[in-house]
Order: sequence, then C-alpha cells, then structure tokens
Amino acid sequence: MTQKLPSSDKSESDLLQAIDPSGIADESMRRTVEILLNLVEELNSRIKGLESENQQLRDENNRLKGEQGKPDIKSKNKKGLTNNHSSEKERLTPKKHSKSGKNQSIKIDRDEILEYPQELLPADTQFKGYEFVIVQDIRLTTDNVLFRKQKYYSPSKGKTYIAELPRSYEGEFGPGIKTLVISLYYGGNMTQGKLLEFLEDIGISMSAGYLSNLLIKNHENFETEKSEVYFSGLTSSPWQHFDQTGARVGGVNYTTNVVCNPLYTVYFTTPKKDRLSVLQGLQNGQELEFILNSLTFSLLENFQLPQKCKNALKLLPTETVLSEVQFNTLLDTYLPKLGSQQRSRIMEAAAIAFYHQQTDWPVVETLVCDDAPQFKLLTDDLALCWVHEGRHYKKLSPVVACHQQALNKFLDDFWDYYRDLLAYKDSPSQPGAEKLRSEFDKLFDTESGYQQLDERKRLTAAKIKELLLVLEHPELPLHNNPAELAARTMVQRRNISYATQTPEGTKAWDTFMSLVATTRKLGISFFEYVRDRISRIGNIPSLGTIIREKSSSNPFGWSWMPE
Repeated sequence: MTQKLPSSDKSESDLLQAIDPSGIADESMRRTVEILLNLVEELNSRIKGLESENQQLRDENNRLKGEQGKPDIKSKNKKGLTNNHSSEKERLTPKKHSKSGKNQSIKIDRDEILEYPQELLPADTQFKGYEFVIVQDIRLTTDNVLFRKQKYYSPSKGKTYIAELPRSYEGEFGPGIKTLVISLYYGGNMTQGKLLEFLEDIGISMSAGYLSNLLIKNHENFETEKSEVYFSGLTSSPWQHFDQTGARVGGVNYTTNVVCNPLYTVYFTTPKKDRLSVLQGLQNGQELEFILNSLTFSLLENFQLPQKCKNALKLLPTETVLSEVQFNTLLDTYLPKLGSQQRSRIMEAAAIAFYHQQTDWPVVETLVCDDAPQFKLLTDDLALCWVHEGRHYKKLSPVVACHQQALNKFLDDFWDYYRDLLAYKDSPSQPGAEKLRSEFDKLFDTESGYQQLDERKRLTAAKIKELLLVLEHPELPLHNNPAELAARTMVQRRNISYATQTPEGTKAWDTFMSLVATTRKLGISFFEYVRDRISRIGNIPSLGTIIREKSSSNPFGWSWMPE
C-alpha cells in the first residue's frame, strides 16, 4: 500500500518536515519525491548565495557613498557561542578533569618566617613546625644606571682610551628592558602604542622610533636561530604540518605559511600562495633552482601538458641545474609560444624535481595539510586532514527533515570511523587496515537520497589514498589542527597590530612568532630565552640542539600529540 502525501493545507515548512520518501512504496513516486526534495535543497542553497551576494553588493555601494557596510557580527547559538564548523565536540572523547598541583613548578625567590605573637599564646602551647603557603608576586621597578666610564688619554699615542659598557648594554637601554619589550610585543601580543604607555607608567622614557627599531631591526642572531630551528625541525620527522593564512604587507595582500610538528613551528610570509611559493618556503626561502630529469617529465604527466610541449622539452639540456632566469631564458628560446599556465606547470615540475635531488636542505616526505591544489605533488605523499574533510559536511544546511536526519546519521558514522582510525594508530595490523578500508567504501559509497550529501561523499571517496595513508604509516596524525591553530595565532597578531608595513618588519614578525611558538612547544619560557640571548648568558642551549635531542630520544613517538 502506497503512502499518501501530506495534505496541501499545511504550510510549506510543515510539508518539508513531514515528507519522507523512504516510506513511499511506489518506486516511481518515491524517486519523483526525492528529485523534488533535492530541488528544494538546491534552490534554497542558491537563494542563500544570492542573498549573500546581494548583501555584499549593498555593502560595497554604501562604502562607495562613504557610508558603513553591514557589521560582520557572527551569529550565536543557544549557548551564546559563535556558530562555526568546529568538530571538537563530535570527535573528542570527554575526559575526566583532574586538578593538578601548581606549587611544584613555582620558583621560590625568598623564604620568610611569620611569627605568631607570643603574648597571645597560652602557657602550655608547643611548637609544631610550619604551615607552608606560597604567594606569588612581582616587582616592576627601574634599574637605571649612571655608568662612569673611565677615560684616559695618551699624548705619545695621540689616542683616547674609554672603558666599554657591559655586554648587552649597547644603546640607551639595558637587557632587562629589551627583553621585556620583545616578550610583551611578540609573546604577549601587545601593540607598540600600549607598550609605550606601559613603559611610561613604570618610569621608562622611550621614543616610538626607538621602540620600532628595537622590535624589527638588527636581529640577525634570532634569524639565524630560526633557520636552525627550521632545519632541525624538518629532520626530526619525515612528515610536517602545513597551512596558510592571509597577511598584509604595506597594504598589499600576502600569504603567511606555517610549517610545524610537535617540536617546532616556523612562519614565513610570501607575496603569493602558489605551488612555487610553498616550495621556496620548504627550502627556507632560498632562490628556486630548476632541473629537467626523469622526475620532471613524470610530474608533467600529472599536469596534462600537451605532448608537443613535452617532446620539445626533451630536446633541452637534462640533468643541468638552472637558476630561474636561466630556465626562463631557455623556455623563451625553445618554446616561445608557451601559454602562461603551461609555463607555470613546467616551472613547477622542474622546481619540484630539483627540490627532491638537492641535499643542502631536508626534504619533506609527507605533508599533512588540506586539499588545496598548491600542496599537491610537492612531496612523495600527502596526508589529508580528517577534521578539514568533516568541515565540508558541517557546512551543509538541509531544510528537509529527512535530509537533516540523513546528514546527522552520516556525521555520527563519520566520527565513529574517525575514532576507529585513532584506535588503529595505537594497535596497527593488516586485518585492521583491510577492515577500515572496507568500512571507508561502505561509508562513502552508500547513497542517502540527499543529493548534496551524496555529491560531497563522492568527493571524499576520491581522496581515499590521502585520507587512509595512516593505514600504511600509523605515526601520521589524522588532522592538521596544530598548523591551523598556529595560523590562527598569526591572525590574532594581525588583528591586534593590523599589519606590517615593510619587508623588514614582516621578517621580524615571522622570526619572533616562530621562536615564541617553538619555545612554548619545548617547554621553555620565551621571556627567559630572549633574556638569555640578549644578555649572552648562554644558559639555554640553541633551540635546534634541543629539538635534535628530543627527536633522537623519542623518534616519531610523540605520544603527547592530541588527536
């Protein structure tokens, strides 16, 4: 017996909530209803897109008239939290909270005995020792020094001799102020304006120009250490996290790139976000070099370059390392009719081939990232982020009740499968890998009747190699959250200080934000690290050395990485 459709006297919303094609026995009618409901979803998506586009045009029109656009206020959910596509609630298993003691990590600067007034004690009291209470406090006071530098003159030599200032006292300010300023600006996200106010409040007179120079100039030692951190970090693991976020330099759009693993984080900012920029960043900003070899031609097969171009390239010198200028000259001479896209693909293939054959800088074997095209083909393997993949499904917003139910059920199954992958990482086995591959096919090949969901599932199924690389390499993480969080830190920095104005300032941001993140991962106080380097005390070893020691004592077994 066929199911009757809801009566037409109901509202449109009620009809959408009441119709369920799965209960319709007649195949033809069921299929017709499914098509109509998916058409509703498609039209609803188009309407939302048009509304958003219309609002953007209205905002732009208002700005052209010198008015304000619509405020970008994020909607809130019932708990008052900003709505986003986070999957933390679904993917994480709640853990019982246990409060740990903090006193063991507190440094004691002085010990003071508090005496009980003897006149208030009864005659028969007995001393029973002490009750210990730790109270933390801080002193902010100036230490301005008037140095009297001895001065001598030798008539016979015609020369004046003057005593030198102590180490790290170059300029008008000592190491304490320099350390505090750098720590608060880069580690505490304070603006230069607020820093000047703070310094004035505690009795320090510093000009805005001197503060700016202190923060961005003459930091070659820190830049060198950042490079050492990057080299040691890349050698500490065959895989690396990678992500990108927008940046502004002198009012122009740039891209900040993030490379990290559990032992370090490095930032570098580039004018573009394309494959060549990423490749140059993976080589620490060195000038790109190019080579035509077997790997180059293999990569060109992936780029689907016309056969005529590939044949012409094979006539050019092979196994010869060329600079960018030399390689462009070669292409201009022998392939003058190349289109811009074809030229880009050839240059990418030749640059990637050189990257893999050079030995001056560590080569990344596997990138853990999202599925942006600029990350593909750079490394031997690509491990895609499961959290990023789940975000695509969180963005679906069906209006039909049966589609909402289908999406909710799929998301439950999706995160159950994710937890199965986590369990496999702890106890990998061949039967376990085969079972998970079979479950992957079942999860993403089964049709739900909700067209937008099924299309999204087909896109995920096409990425099976990259998403299930963990079955061959259980040491790989399942998500790219460390890099995304590191990118978010730079976004917060940008929101507070807006943007850098010069390449020099951008380089300083990249350097110190890298050192801030790395010291925190290594359990080192950024303040103490900066003081050690500025004062040239030498108590803290180079960060690269610490990374090498940690990686050698626990190669790739980073059990503290949260999944």
